[in-house]
Amino acid sequence: MAPEREPVSVLLEAIMGYRVTQAIHVAARLRVPDMLADGPQSSSMLAQLTGAHPDALHRVLRALVHVGVFEETDGGRFALTPVGALLRTGIPGSLRGAAIFFGHNWHWEKWGGLAQSVITGVPPGGVPSPGAFSELAARDPAAASILNEGMTSLTAPVNAAIAGFDFSTIGTLVDVGGGHGALISAILLANPRLRGILFDIPAVIEGAKPRIEAAGLIERCRLVAGDFFQKVPAGGDAYILKWIIHDWDDERSVAILRNCHAAMSNGGRLLLVERLIPEKVRSSATPGQEPAFADLNMLVLTGGRERTGDQFRALLEAAGFKLTRIIPIPPPWPHAIIEAVRRPGSTP
Repeated sequence: MAPEREPVSVLLEAIMGYRVTQAIHVAARLRVPDMLADGPQSSSMLAQLTGAHPDALHRVLRALVHVGVFEETDGGRFALTPVGALLRTGIPGSLRGAAIFFGHNWHWEKWGGLAQSVITGVPPGGVPSPGAFSELAARDPAAASILNEGMTSLTAPVNAAIAGFDFSTIGTLVDVGGGHGALISAILLANPRLRGILFDIPAVIEGAKPRIEAAGLIERCRLVAGDFFQKVPAGGDAYILKWIIHDWDDERSVAILRNCHAAMSNGGRLLLVERLIPEKVRSSATPGQEPAFADLNMLVLTGGRERTGDQFRALLEAAGFKLTRIIPIPPPWPHAIIEAVRRPGSTP
């Protein structure tokens, strides 16, 4: 067993965690891991390739050796570790998009307003409008792209687990707020007899089309643009919402769920993919991955929240659904598929 760490060491590491986030962000943004894919390089060579200041880049790389992202070899060169390899571009399981997103000013500055959010109960600057992503895409396409890539980066292992769910009794699955189609693509590829509908705002659907075509799914997946606060496409046997409900407070969450209810027939199935906060939170060696920290993320970003199983049950009942089961998804994060059915004759 590892020796118990001194409380002062545990606390100082937690206090200074922001340093690691930013150092990883910089390495990912400069594509250093991509440049080390073929073998070790000196920091001076990496500086030439990235356009960075040689001494400053060396100091970042040296710091990241301490957290296992790189290792320093003989001759002062740096090499990738299995951890750092996950920051490469385009590889299965890449977390490069997540590293860039979490260190980007759009996200980073929101966390600087946590104290204000704790006092007011809403994100710094107030609760975003339902069309906030469309506004961001129009105002700052680069930031919107970083957000999309970050979510795609984080979602891959969860999507693989969801794709293994039993969809055999479903003919058409509607992915509500499905972004650029990473989830629906994974599900359709794993279930050749299934058909899909990808539904999101117009700007996102426009970006999704090339990805659906590249996956060879354009004949099996219909793309529909709209606003889930107004209505969602009818005709699905089941509706799946991944990382949607946690974006919103209870009132807006119920509004989305009621629109799903209105679009489906009695007995239709609803699948929510969300993190679950346990009834009693325990200490963890990886606090950044805990649902309680994800809950704070929603507080500062959207005014939404992560929820317990009982809280999801209450939301679903308010929208005319009956929770039937909660299916845990394996790590890296404690997610679950929350399954519900439309109650016969219910009119929430």
